[in-house]
Amino acid sequence: MSKTVVIGASSGLGRCIGIGLAQRGDDVALLARRLERTQAAANEAGPGAIALECDVTDEASCRSAIAAAAEALGGIDNLVYAPAISPLVRLVDTDADTWRQVFDTNVIGAAVATAAAVPHLAAASGKAVYLSSDTGGYTPPWPGLGAYGVSKAALQRLVEAWRAEHPGIGFTCLIVGECAGGEGDARTGMNIGWDGDLARKAYPLWLSAGTMPGKLMPVEDLVNVVHTILRTDAATSMPIVVARGHRLPADRFSTPVRGAGLTRSVSVTPERYRAARFFAVALRPAKSAWRHPVIRLQRPADPAFSAARVTCSSQ
Repeated sequence: MSKTVVIGASSGLGRCIGIGLAQRGDDVALLARRLERTQAAANEAGPGAIALECDVTDEASCRSAIAAAAEALGGIDNLVYAPAISPLVRLVDTDADTWRQVFDTNVIGAAVATAAAVPHLAAASGKAVYLSSDTGGYTPPWPGLGAYGVSKAALQRLVEAWRAEHPGIGFTCLIVGECAGGEGDARTGMNIGWDGDLARKAYPLWLSAGTMPGKLMPVEDLVNVVHTILRTDAATSMPIVVARGHRLPADRFSTPVRGAGLTRSVSVTPERYRAARFFAVALRPAKSAWRHPVIRLQRPADPAFSAARVTCSSQ
């Protein structure tokens, strides 16, 4: 039974992941700024979950919450970092305060939380998963989401840096495509506060650039991907995993994914994923000595996915 800390668990994808991991048998500490909502999530998750207040923009709050979680759980095997803010604003209109707010939550909070959790993760040869976005470099830039995309690119580099300094811990950047989450508080709040006029102007640009997959990924599939990553041995963990919805193309889907030292083109024919809902790809360094896929979805109906293979779930 793993001991998992999920930060950003009061709402959206973080809430879905925290509850989902608890329902799969983990002892889970759900951390978020809004304690009342976080406690409601813990109640829904069941007796194996606890709620703790944590403001990732406050270093003292973050370190205190991680310490309290470690004490309550008896250690920390896994860390999941889900908080993010995503203002819809043109770069020319993005002021310094907005840049600071975005980076405080999306990047600096992740760095501080990780620093607090590393001693516990190192002792357990644990794993850490950071929810990123296809706006961070997987797709062309999304007009209107420039600050958000830049912060997610920085988060990916941050995860790579943690891997370099602590190779005994399995750090993974999980690039999530379009996933609406669940119902109520479990629904993603990415577009909360967006200017309607700007959104209506940006949406056609996103479509024409081919950045949007055209199909939402069910949140249950996202939880399965996270669960699978956390069950992978830290020594063979993947640095980047991509999980996003997609539409069925006329003939073939192929996409290059690039990162620091990473490059892989993944292709699959329509027969492989007819009626598919999502795909997940795990990347490994180009000069890696690993010879076999090491991440597998835990459902018999799904094929394995690795650096050279795509997994699709059926309706």
